[in-house]
Amino acid sequence: MMDTRTADDHAHHTIRVEDDILVRGAGHFVDDVHPDNEAFAAFVRSPHAHARIRGIDTSAALAAPGILAVLTNADMEAAGVGNTALHPPLPGRNGGKLVHPFRPALAKDRVMHVGQTVAAVIGRTQREAVDAVELVAVDYEELPSVTDTRAALKPGAPQLWPEAPSNLALDWVGLAPEPEANAREVDRIIASAPHVARLTLDNQRLVVNAIETRGATGSYDPATDSYTLRSCSQGALPMQQQIAVIMKIEPKKLRVISEEVGGAFGLKTSGYPEYPVLLVAARKVGRPVHWMSTRTEGFLSDNQARDTVTAAELAFDESGRFLALRVKNVTNLGGFLATTGAHLATNNFTRCLPGMYDIPLIDVNVRCVFTNTVPTGPYRGAGRPEANYMIERLVDEASRINGIDPVKLRRRNIIQKSKIPYKTAVGTVYDSGEFATVFGKAMALADYKGFNRRRRASKKRGRLRGIGISCFLEHSGGNPTEGASLSFPGGETLVLGMAVQNTGQGHATVFPRLVAERLGIKPEQVTHRHGDTNLGINGFASVGSRSAMTAGSAIVKTIAVTLEKGRKAAAHMLEASEPDIAYRDGFFEVVGTDRRLSLFEVAARAKDLVARGELKEALDSNESVDTPQTFPNGCHIAEVEVDPDTGHVEVISYSAVDDAGNVLDSTIVHGQLHGGLAQGLGQALLEGMRYDPDNGQAVSASFMDYAMPRAEHMPDIRDAVHIVPATTNPLGVKGVGEAGTTASIAAILNAIRDAIPGEAGARIDMPATPAKVWAAVQQARSSS
Repeated sequence: MMDTRTADDHAHHTIRVEDDILVRGAGHFVDDVHPDNEAFAAFVRSPHAHARIRGIDTSAALAAPGILAVLTNADMEAAGVGNTALHPPLPGRNGGKLVHPFRPALAKDRVMHVGQTVAAVIGRTQREAVDAVELVAVDYEELPSVTDTRAALKPGAPQLWPEAPSNLALDWVGLAPEPEANAREVDRIIASAPHVARLTLDNQRLVVNAIETRGATGSYDPATDSYTLRSCSQGALPMQQQIAVIMKIEPKKLRVISEEVGGAFGLKTSGYPEYPVLLVAARKVGRPVHWMSTRTEGFLSDNQARDTVTAAELAFDESGRFLALRVKNVTNLGGFLATTGAHLATNNFTRCLPGMYDIPLIDVNVRCVFTNTVPTGPYRGAGRPEANYMIERLVDEASRINGIDPVKLRRRNIIQKSKIPYKTAVGTVYDSGEFATVFGKAMALADYKGFNRRRRASKKRGRLRGIGISCFLEHSGGNPTEGASLSFPGGETLVLGMAVQNTGQGHATVFPRLVAERLGIKPEQVTHRHGDTNLGINGFASVGSRSAMTAGSAIVKTIAVTLEKGRKAAAHMLEASEPDIAYRDGFFEVVGTDRRLSLFEVAARAKDLVARGELKEALDSNESVDTPQTFPNGCHIAEVEVDPDTGHVEVISYSAVDDAGNVLDSTIVHGQLHGGLAQGLGQALLEGMRYDPDNGQAVSASFMDYAMPRAEHMPDIRDAVHIVPATTNPLGVKGVGEAGTTASIAAILNAIRDAIPGEAGARIDMPATPAKVWAAVQQARSSS
C-alpha cells in the first residue's frame, strides 16, 4: 500500500542536531580555524578574458612589507603540479573523444577567462598579501575572445584550443546502442507526425553564490613529507583523490579535513587551482597558508552552471499520444573543463528523459563548447533542471498548438503503474513509481478545478493570473560506492563514521537516529563523525541526492556486519552456540533464557578477547556497498500573477507532491524542497551571469548586478508526499535534494505562459524579468 499523506504524518519531525552549534556560532567553518604562525595567500587574477602572458615581474611585490613569497607557474612546475582539470573520458561522434586541455594551477603563457589565477602572493597578514597583489606586474597581450555558446561555433570565431577545432570539445550522440540508426528513425517519425511541438530554450548561466565562499588552509609536515588541506568541500575523500592526482603524490600523503560547510550545491566538489597552490606555498614558506575567497573572486573563479541552449521537438499524433523526442543541445563548458562539466551536460541530462512520460523514441545530441568564460560544473540539479524544463515547456507547447487541455495531455501520456518496471528509450529502468496518482494528488492539492475562479478574481484587480504544471522525474545516486564505519571507543557510546559530507542536509540528525533505531539504543549514544580522510572510509561526495540511499545502504550493511561479529563474540562470552544468540533492543541474549549482555558490554569485552588472541574480530566495522540509482519524481504546480503595466511577476502559491521513497525525516524533506524552490525561483525570475560579448568582461559579477531571490519572493508552499519505496536499496529511499530546483523552473515559466495568451507567452524565456514579461504582454495585446 502506498502512503499519500503529508511528510509530517509518517516520518520523524524533530529539531536538527546540527542546528544547536550553528545558531550559537560555535561551528567550525574554514575561516574559523587559524593555526599558529599562519600565513595568508592572495591571488593575482587575469583582468582579461583571453590574453597571452609575455612576462611576470614579481620583484616589487617580493620587496613589500610582510611578503614571504610570490608563486608563479614556474613554482608549480617545479613542485610537479599537473593538470587541475580532471574529467572522466567521454566518447563522441565517429570515435571522437572529449577534448581535455591542460589547466595550470597558475597560468603559464595564456589566460582563458577573467579571474583565472596567474600568481599567488603569500604574506604574514591578509592585508599585506592583498596589497602586494597590486605590485605584481603582468605583461598581457590581449587576444580576441568569445563568450557566447553559439557564437563560439561559428566560422571565424576565435579558436581557443588547437585540439578543439571550431571550439568543439565534444559532439555527443546520446545513449542509444546504435545512435545513428536511432536518429534516423526519430527523424522519420518527426517528419511524418501529424503534429510537432518545437521550442528553442535558453538555460542561462548561473552563479552558485553559496553563503560561505570557497576557502582552504594548506599545511606541510617536513617530518613525514605529507600535507594537510582543511577546506570546505562536499567530501574529504574525493577532494583528497583529486588533489593527490593533481599534485602527483600518493593519497596517503595528503589529509583532507572538512568541518561545517556553509552551502555547497555541487560548487564545492572540485579540486580548484587554488588548493594545490596553497599546499606548495605552505611547503615553500614553512607555515600553514590560508585563503578565503572574496565574493568578487567567487563570481570570477567558482564553477558556474547551466548555460545551455536547447532546440527540442516533440512529435505526437491526433489524439495527443507522444511519438518521439529529438533534442539538440549546445552547452558552454567555459575556458577549461570543470570536474564533471561535460558529463552533466550529456549523461546527467539524458538520463532524466523521458521524465514521467511514455515516449517510445528519443534522440539526443549534445555539443560541448569551449568559450572564454569561467568553467561550468555541478549546481543543484546538474542536468536535471535543464532536462525537465525542456520536457515540460514542450508539453505545454504541444497543448497550445493542438488545443488539448494540458492536464488531459499529460494524463494521456503519463507512464502507467502497470508498465513499471519501465525501460526508457535511453536505457534506464524505472524500478518504482505511481506517476498518475502523484499527478492526481497534485491537481487536488493545488485546487486546480478552482483556478478559473481565482483567475477571474485577479482580473478584477487588473492582474493576469496563470497556472503552470511541472511533472518531473530525475535520477539520483551518481557514484554508487559508499561506505560507513561503526566503532566502539568505550563506555556506552558508538561512533558512526561517514565519507559523505554534511553540508546542510542534516546527516548528524538522520543517520545516528537510523543506527540507533536499528540497534535498539538511544540516538544520544551515537556520535556522528565525517569530513576527515583519516577516518579511512570509502565513498564519494554529497551530490545528486545520493547520501540517504548510498550512505544509508552502507550503514545497513555495516550494522549487519557488526551484529554478526557481536553474535560470535556473545556466543563465546555466554558459552552458547552462535545460532542460539539473538539480538534485541540493544542486547545479545541466549534464546529462551534470561542470560544476556548489552551491545556495549560485548564490544568492550571483545576488544580484550582479541588482544588476548581468544577472538578473531572486535565489533568495530568499516564496510562499503554499491547502490543502484533511484528515480525520485513528483508534480509541482505554480500560480503567478502578472502586473501587465510593469511586467512584475509574483508567485502566488506553490503546490508540490513528491515521491522521494521512504521519508527518513520530514523536516529534512520540507527543508530540501523549500531550498530547492528558492534556487529554482531565482533562475526562473531573477538570476543570470552576463559577459560583454566584445571583450569577455563579466558584467554581472556582484550583487549590485546579479539578482538573488529573497524571502519576499517565496510563495506559500503546500507540499505532500506519495511514498512508493525504491526497490533498489534496503531503506527504500529515493532522494529529494534536487526536486524543488528540477521542477520549479518549468512550473513558474509555464504559469507565466498561461497568464500571457498566445505565442508571446509561449516564447518567454528565463529569467522572466519584468522587462521581458512586459514586452510579452504588449505583444499579446497587439496580436489579440
